Amino acid sequence: MKAHDGIYLDGAWRPAAGQDVIEVVNPADEQIIGRVPAAGPEDVDAAVRAARAALPAWAATPPAERAARLTALRDVLAARKDEIAETVTAELGSPLPFSQAVHAAVPIAVAGSYAELAATHSFEEKVGNSVVHHEPIGVVGAITPWNYPLHQIVAKAAPALAAGCTVVLKPAEDTPLVAQLFAEAVHEAGFPAGVFNLVTGLGPVAGQALAEHPGVDLVSFTGSTAVGRQVAATAAAAIKKVALELGGKSANVILPSADLARAVNVGVANVMSNSGQTCSAWTRMLVHRERYDEAVELAATAAAKYGDRIGPVVNAKQQARVRGYIERGVAEGARLVAGGTETPHERGWFVSPTVFADVTPEMTIAQEEIFGPVLSILRYEDEEDALRIANGTVYGLAGAVWAGEEAEAVAFARRMDTGQVDINGGRFNPLAPFGGYKQSGVGRELGAHGLAEFLQTKSLQF
Repeated sequence: MKAHDGIYLDGAWRPAAGQDVIEVVNPADEQIIGRVPAAGPEDVDAAVRAARAALPAWAATPPAERAARLTALRDVLAARKDEIAETVTAELGSPLPFSQAVHAAVPIAVAGSYAELAATHSFEEKVGNSVVHHEPIGVVGAITPWNYPLHQIVAKAAPALAAGCTVVLKPAEDTPLVAQLFAEAVHEAGFPAGVFNLVTGLGPVAGQALAEHPGVDLVSFTGSTAVGRQVAATAAAAIKKVALELGGKSANVILPSADLARAVNVGVANVMSNSGQTCSAWTRMLVHRERYDEAVELAATAAAKYGDRIGPVVNAKQQARVRGYIERGVAEGARLVAGGTETPHERGWFVSPTVFADVTPEMTIAQEEIFGPVLSILRYEDEEDALRIANGTVYGLAGAVWAGEEAEAVAFARRMDTGQVDINGGRFNPLAPFGGYKQSGVGRELGAHGLAEFLQTKSLQF
C-alpha cells in the first residue's frame, strides 16, 4: 500500500503538526518503502480530544450496532487480506506464506470474534437486590508492537470498540503501514468520526504523550517489560488503568513419556516462527537427562532446515541484540549446535536459526528474552527439577508440556506459573484469554476476558 502522509484524526486523514517523518525500511533488503509522520504531543492531544468528543455517542450506541460495525470491519479486512499480508511482509520481513496464514488470517478471526461478542455479551447482570452494569471505561490509548503488527492492533482496538470505548492508536514505528491500512478499514466499515484515531510516531515522544495524557482512561500496551514498567509508572501518576502484555521466556517441558521427535520438532518450529520475534515463544526446551542427547541432535537437525525458511529480524538494532545474546551464550559456556553469529545473507537483517545445548538455568540466555531465532536446551533430573527450572524466571507468559498421557501433561501444566500452556501441541484459540503471570504483564487479551479489560462496573441497589 502507499503510505499516507498524515494521521487519521476524527474520521479523516490530516497533516501532522510537525514536519518530522519516520522512514519505513524493508528488513530483508534494507530499502526504504515508505514514510509516515512522526507525530508529536500536539497530534496526540488532538487525537485524544477527538476520541473524548466521540465517546458519549459511541458508548450509548446499542451493542448490536457496535457489533454490526465490527462485522463490517472484519469483512473489509478479509477482502484486503492479500494486501495485509504483502504489507506485513514488506515492513516486517515475514515470509509471505506466514504473513498470509498468521499476520492476515488471525486478526481477521479475532475481529470476527469480537463482532460476535459485542452482540451476545451480557453488559448487565442481576446480583441479589442489585443490577450490575458493565460500561465502557472511556478513551483507550493503545500502544502496539511490531512483531505481530495487525494482530496486536486488532486485539486491543476490537474489544475496546465492542465495549463502547473510543481509541487512539500509536503503532510501532517499524510497522506503521499496516496500521494505516487498519485505519482505512475502520473508515470503510463506517465507524463514526473520532471513535478510532491513529497517530504514527516514536515511542518516547508520541507513546509517552499518549500514556500520560489526562484524557486517556486506560493505556493498553504490548512490548518489552522494561518499557511496560515506564508505561505503568506514567499511568500511575493519574491513577489510570493499564493493561500490559510484556515479555516472556517460556518453557517447553518434554516429560520422559512424550513423543520426543514430535515434541522437539514442534518446539523448534515454535521458536523459529516469525524469526523468533514472538513473546510467547518456547525458547527454553527442558528435556530429561536420559533423553537429552537425542533431543539435542533432533533439534540441531530441525533448526538446520530453517536456514532459508525464516525472514530477517525487524531492524539492525534487533540483529545486533540477538547476535550479542548468542555471543554471551558461548562466553558463558553453552554449546552451540546450530547457527551462530554468521550472517546468512549479504543484505538484510538476518540471524541464523540457532540452538544451544548444555544450557544451565542461571545463564543469561536462559533468563532473558532474546526475541530472535535462538533456542536453549536444558536438562532436568526429575519432574520437580523440571518444574523448578520452568518457573525459575521473572516471566510467566506461556509454555508447553508434552507427555504420553494427556492427564500427565495437564497435571504438570497446572503447577506452572504461566498464563497459557499448550498441551501436546494444542492449537491456538482466539477466544481463550492470553496474558501473563509475574513480569509478563497485567490483564488479559482475546475473548470475553479481553473484552472485560475495557469495561468498568457500576452496581445499582434496589
